[in-house]
Amino acid sequence: MEKRRAIFPGTFDPFTVGHQSLVDRALTLVDEIVISIGVNLTKKTYFSLEERVASIEQLYRNEPRVQVMLYDSLTVDFAKRIDARFILRGIRTMSDFEYEKHMADVNRELTGIETFILFTEPEYTHISSSIVRELLQYGKDISRFVPQEVQYTLKQRKS
Repeated sequence: MEKRRAIFPGTFDPFTVGHQSLVDRALTLVDEIVISIGVNLTKKTYFSLEERVASIEQLYRNEPRVQVMLYDSLTVDFAKRIDARFILRGIRTMSDFEYEKHMADVNRELTGIETFILFTEPEYTHISSSIVRELLQYGKDISRFVPQEVQYTLKQRKS
């Protein structure tokens, strides 16, 4: 039987507890999840690609159903290349919904790949990578917003 593989695409700069919640919940629905970090060399990021990959791999080191991969193509082309049947997306707001619905429709029309959407748990709706980056720039504590593995990456960077 064919495995139900999903990709969870994003920049993940950084990977937050909201992202973690989505992956953990989605693992009840699919056999495998590939956390897919989009490579955009023109985009300025806080964490390097290596730091993002390492912290997510460390977070899921005991979960063989989760992999981390980089890609630099259209998300649906990457999904097709690795035989993913689904794209996982999370929604925090109504504006997220509008955007994700349009993308899901285009992706399905282009490739037949289905997008499934999980609503962010209420306790995480205010958390976004961009807010975490802003807090970091001002030296604020982000421990409530990111997994310990991301915090460890920051501590390693500072030492």
